[in-house]
Amino acid sequence: MPLPDLRIRRATVDDLPALRAVWLSMQLDAAALENRLTEFQIAERGGEVVGAVAFQIIRTAGLMHSEGYSDFSVADEARKLFWERLQNLAANHGVFRLWTQENSPFWLRWGFQPAGEEDLARLPDEWKKNEDRLGAPAQSRGGWFTLELKNEALVTAALEKHYGEFSAREKRQSIESAARAKNFSNLIAVFFFIIGFGAIGFAIWLFLRFKASGH
Repeated sequence: MPLPDLRIRRATVDDLPALRAVWLSMQLDAAALENRLTEFQIAERGGEVVGAVAFQIIRTAGLMHSEGYSDFSVADEARKLFWERLQNLAANHGVFRLWTQENSPFWLRWGFQPAGEEDLARLPDEWKKNEDRLGAPAQSRGGWFTLELKNEALVTAALEKHYGEFSAREKRQSIESAARAKNFSNLIAVFFFIIGFGAIGFAIWLFLRFKASGH
């Protein structure tokens, strides 16, 4: 009988017993990872959790960590599906760069490279501070791998250019609005001057008429 297809979905509280078993088998800190349940995507086959990986996003960086399997015969198949899901999450949340401490050849084939000093300068401080609690099991932890999804420098430059154009446009509009307001104020002043001048003229006419009538 053919095996049912793998299905990828977000982890729920009901998955905790199966996830704990996976984490313990991978020598991961199950107690710490329970508090990060919402970061996990799971691979399910026939209603059974066979693998999981976590994905955390901080600003424009995404971290893949704590990958594990109860059945490594499905690992590569699951990784392909996980990779599709993580790319969609990254695109939807504006992630520029991915990070991981997972060193499976699968991830290296998909473009992850050892992070150099220039790359590590971009690593969020939150992950630097918690490096001993992230990524791979303790015995294989130590190196960071990274993959640039979008050129951050180009995107930043484009945003700065757009912001500069927007600011210049707003400044022009402010100047034009101020000029229109000044013109309107001048028009109002002229209008009231005419009204006032007419009222004075009318008062003088009444006064002269009254005087001419001998009253």
